[in-house]
Amino acid sequence: MIDPTNAVEHGVGVVLNGPGEAMAQRIAALAPGAHVVKAFNVFPSAQWTRAGGGPPVTVAMCGDDPRALRVVGDLVRDVGGLPAVLGPLDRARQLEEVAGFVIGLAFAGTDPGSAVPSLPTAAV
Repeated sequence: MIDPTNAVEHGVGVVLNGPGEAMAQRIAALAPGAHVVKAFNVFPSAQWTRAGGGPPVTVAMCGDDPRALRVVGDLVRDVGGLPAVLGPLDRARQLEEVAGFVIGLAFAGTDPGSAVPSLPTAAV
């Protein structure tokens, strides 16, 4: 099960879940036996449908099941993205906070991409 949700205050980006709580973990608790992968929660739909393409987007994702992560990673590649596994589902809160940051900047009229440094992979 892919969790692309963003439980944030519309237009502001403040995460609405409790401190330390990820919506993806709540979803996993409500769907026993499901292999939840947090993914596709940062880029708007226009990013995937723009004419002329452009560089592929990196889709950060996390989950506890290696097979589910592989399946979602294949889906990310199929739609032209690059999958990047952040770690287990307990790191989903980080992805949700990033989405809140991006949404807040976008609604404030700032390009979120300009607020994140572009570092060469070797520098990380």
